[in-house]
Amino acid sequence: MERADGTRSSVQLAPAAQRDLPLDVTAGGKRIELQARQYDQLALLAHSELRPAERSRHRQTRLREHAYPLARHEPLRDAVVYDVFGGRMYGDSPRAVHEELVRRGEELEHLWVVRDGQCEVPPTARALRVHSPEYYEAMARSRYIVGNTHFPKWLERRPGQQIVQTWHGTPLKRIGFDFDNEHFASTAYLEDLDRERRQWSMLLSPNSFSTPILRRAFRYEGDLVEAGYPRNDVLLSPDRAKRAAEVRERLGLPEGKKVILYAPTWREDKQRHRGGFLLDLRIELDAAERALGEDHVLLVRPHAHVAEPVPGAGDGFVHDVSAQAGVTDMMDLLLVADVLVTDYSSVMFDFAVTGRPMLFFTYDLEHYRDRLRGFYFDFEERAPGPLLATSDALIAALRDTAAATAPYERAYADFRAAFCDLDDGRAARRVVDRMLEKGGA
Repeated sequence: MERADGTRSSVQLAPAAQRDLPLDVTAGGKRIELQARQYDQLALLAHSELRPAERSRHRQTRLREHAYPLARHEPLRDAVVYDVFGGRMYGDSPRAVHEELVRRGEELEHLWVVRDGQCEVPPTARALRVHSPEYYEAMARSRYIVGNTHFPKWLERRPGQQIVQTWHGTPLKRIGFDFDNEHFASTAYLEDLDRERRQWSMLLSPNSFSTPILRRAFRYEGDLVEAGYPRNDVLLSPDRAKRAAEVRERLGLPEGKKVILYAPTWREDKQRHRGGFLLDLRIELDAAERALGEDHVLLVRPHAHVAEPVPGAGDGFVHDVSAQAGVTDMMDLLLVADVLVTDYSSVMFDFAVTGRPMLFFTYDLEHYRDRLRGFYFDFEERAPGPLLATSDALIAALRDTAAATAPYERAYADFRAAFCDLDDGRAARRVVDRMLEKGGA
């Protein structure tokens, strides 16, 4: 096991205790089993929520190629399926759309896609296990499907069905057909994207800047709704202070300490051999704690594609607030953050709604911009805060954030005017109005 200081030690189970194995627990809605193997070895097994008969290759082929097409001929149900990052969390713009529909009292069944218990669903919705028989049936028969990333390849919109693509961020980095290097430029990826875009009945744009980019990058000719991001409504809601206090309590954040949120994007060239991507944390945590630990805490939110634990988490200064750690909604973190540290993540556009300071830890700016992704605008010219290349510079800026960000007041104001022009707290209402209008057509 790994201690808070980063050192490792082995754990040995007493022989008498092994007689009590296997042991089952349920954590975060997921069944976990501790097993004894080969006498002296322990194994931690995370169970799939699908039963063996449901997850076999033959059964999945039958569900996809026979059950789903047949169900498409059955009458539509007055139901909404919500899919956030393939069932990995309850949050983002689909959450705001769901809450708006519930607030209105619309007579709809709400089904939330969940992958192997990775997120908890509120009482206002029912969990829908990914790749279960009921999942295929719901995708075939629900009147509305609302998602924030790519949908399954086999999904085919039927007459009367609305597939709403909210997407998940204002594009600084190039996306879709605009992407021009060896990452995500394979023929298969572009063919899948070309097929998928034809299934959308609506694509959301978070601001006027994004509208032409999204239309071009996705080659989308359908209904592009310039509504703002529903997920940002909470940052302007009248009860945001109450929700922020609840989040602080849930995360166990100490009173009186400022909250630094570090939310970097992922690096396509930092793959792990076991799948996922490296965190590649460049902040010197010991130095940061010495300089900031007395009156700050550091929340680290890796990108959803990152599959590594946060080093040092649990020491009182560093907090792992990843989706894997059970913190599902980024908006909750933006509510409690006093300052955001990011790099090229689209979270900067959301956080700008709050008006709070931002610092940019851009240690690989030239590589990322010129070789890895490419940008849609001159980030160095328009960034609403300082671009910092080293851990020492970042820590110094965090020690006196007001001084570090003072020269960027005009740039911040211009940034908000350009990228937050539709953020007024009513984006979810506009999206739901359009959904219901189209759904009743």
